[in-house]
Amino acid sequence: MSVLIPVYNEEKSVGSVIQKVLSIGGLVKEVVVVDDGSSDGTAAIVEAMTSQEPRLRFERLDRNQGKTAAIRHALSLATGEIIIVQDADLEYDPAEIPEVVAPILSGEADVVYGSRFLVRRASRVIYFYHYLANKSLTFMCNLFTNRNMSDIETGYKAFRSCVIRPLRLTSSGFGMEIEITVMVCKTKARTYEVPISYYGRSYEEGKKVGFKDGIMAGLYILFYSLIKPLTTEGRSYIRSVNHNLEMNK
Repeated sequence: MSVLIPVYNEEKSVGSVIQKVLSIGGLVKEVVVVDDGSSDGTAAIVEAMTSQEPRLRFERLDRNQGKTAAIRHALSLATGEIIIVQDADLEYDPAEIPEVVAPILSGEADVVYGSRFLVRRASRVIYFYHYLANKSLTFMCNLFTNRNMSDIETGYKAFRSCVIRPLRLTSSGFGMEIEITVMVCKTKARTYEVPISYYGRSYEEGKKVGFKDGIMAGLYILFYSLIKPLTTEGRSYIRSVNHNLEMNK
């Protein structure tokens, strides 16, 4: 498994997150950290850890370009058969990663989302408007994809590499959450959700998603549902994934 960690100004938590991911053990083939132009001590912390851990890969973008750009670069480096995204804050517990990828390992799923709304252990009580925005975007996405997902904006998304690697991300900022979800739903990939814990942060604690990101998400749903699948690139992605899934049965 390749664990992709996009990071931007997370010097307080990135070291702990990386250690928790590595402590999972043999399931983790590599941890790919991409620094999205951090201006604090994030890069120095990760570079020091990289010199001590052969499974840790680290690269920096020359400027802050957003989460999607960091993941796009990380995907180009990943070599694992399973790929999962892990945020560099402590909102998601890396100890739950094995349970997120379990349906893929058992052969039941090609894609697994960790849902914050199928709470199994704990969920911090925090912003109602964020909850409302997440539920509204998920509902809107479900209308266009004919799926019954409960949390498309979750930070835990796991994939068989043959599903995610052919996708050339074209969105920006936090748009990858929508782009990936909608495009994957256009394929024959078997998608599952599993419950996860969620330890949300306040804005004072470093939360970065804002109102503008919610507006852009709605526009991305329309674009990736109605336009992108009709383009040459969109059709090529769908054909490629469906072919890969058929060949890997």
